[in-house]
Amino acid sequence: MPRWLPAAVVALREWIFRRVNGVEGIPIPGPLVGAEHFERVYADPAADGRSRGAGLSDLFWYWLAPGPQMHQEHLEPGERYRTVAKTTRQVLAVPRARCEELATSATRRRLDRLPAGRTVHTRLRDLMMPVWAEVYFELVFGEPCPPDARDLIVANADDVVTALKGTGLRHMDRRDRLTRYLLGRIGRGTCPVLLPPPFTEQETAWYLQGAFFNTAVVQMSEAMAHVLLNVATHAGAVPDPDDDDALDRCVDETLRVHPLFGVAHRITSAPIVVDERVTLPAGSVLLFNYLAFQRTGPAADDAFDPDRWLTLARRDAHFIPYGVVANRACPARGAAPAMLRAATREVLRRYALASSAAHTRSLPSRGPAYLTPAGSAGPGRLRLAAMRHRDRWAGVPRSLRQLAFGTWMVVDARRQRLCTTHFEEVRP
Repeated sequence: MPRWLPAAVVALREWIFRRVNGVEGIPIPGPLVGAEHFERVYADPAADGRSRGAGLSDLFWYWLAPGPQMHQEHLEPGERYRTVAKTTRQVLAVPRARCEELATSATRRRLDRLPAGRTVHTRLRDLMMPVWAEVYFELVFGEPCPPDARDLIVANADDVVTALKGTGLRHMDRRDRLTRYLLGRIGRGTCPVLLPPPFTEQETAWYLQGAFFNTAVVQMSEAMAHVLLNVATHAGAVPDPDDDDALDRCVDETLRVHPLFGVAHRITSAPIVVDERVTLPAGSVLLFNYLAFQRTGPAADDAFDPDRWLTLARRDAHFIPYGVVANRACPARGAAPAMLRAATREVLRRYALASSAAHTRSLPSRGPAYLTPAGSAGPGRLRLAAMRHRDRWAGVPRSLRQLAFGTWMVVDARRQRLCTTHFEEVRP
């Protein structure tokens, strides 16, 4: 197989995106604003616009529909955003022990459904998505997640992340089924998390779907797929599942090498003075590149080395796994580390992992891996060689699908203009 083909198709897809969506924004770090100014500019009070005035927002809203106007990350600053953010913080204000209990129990239930006593081939993102569907259902509703609700959440989250990666088109019917379920719970008075008036029941349903059953489930599933795939492909870096510090180093190193956030865009509401040479005017679209920033400073390499954190303090590295606190940092930054550690611990206590698949930040393959019960023989060289071969060949048709689907969605998003139309029709 020509190794250049998938990369060439990706380059073509990016070219088409620029032709259709236009070139927009100031990359940070970049030629105008260097890495030394990244966190200060990100934290500037004027870097507060989120959707209005950026052409990119039409595409993000398209991917996150239905109800992207109620997605916490895409609400404009103001009282509505403050109310929504406060509600999210209340839901996620969970003691660490409870976080670990929820993640451990859900992971156990998921692993109990795997065939017993033999090596299993799985896609790690698919393996873990039902875990986080159950965890966030219980956080929102305060009760165990029934199978039908779990399936609705997984179908919704999988459709969102599949569209985001361009490996398939979005299917609004799958997403609308979850919206209707949430509306039913709200209407019957069995949903304890409600937004206060003047928010409507429909807006509350969209908020819950976007914050918890889109973003939270997708991001935690992606994070676990990256953590477990790193364990599967770095035999010398497998942490002791009974050593919490080692598990934390493994998780942090995963988020350094493969940050979950790619590029966050903000629109400036006033000029930002960077230095005596550069001032960013009001209305600028700033594109904060997490991966590029984390590749500067004292931990700038691509090597997966959890032991670097034995001598390197997180505060000294350009390490922002959950964003910048002063500008809409991830609201789950308190709960997520404990949950990721607990889920990783449970998997490693039961299974040894092995994989020969390529590991990229976007992970369109969903993380193929073998899980072998502790104490049993693993998949062996031939099976790993076959996996490597299949993974390489699968990249070709997948890249072509991403080209076709990605082009269609960019064009369709520009046609629908969900964000632009919303702000044309709704006045502040």
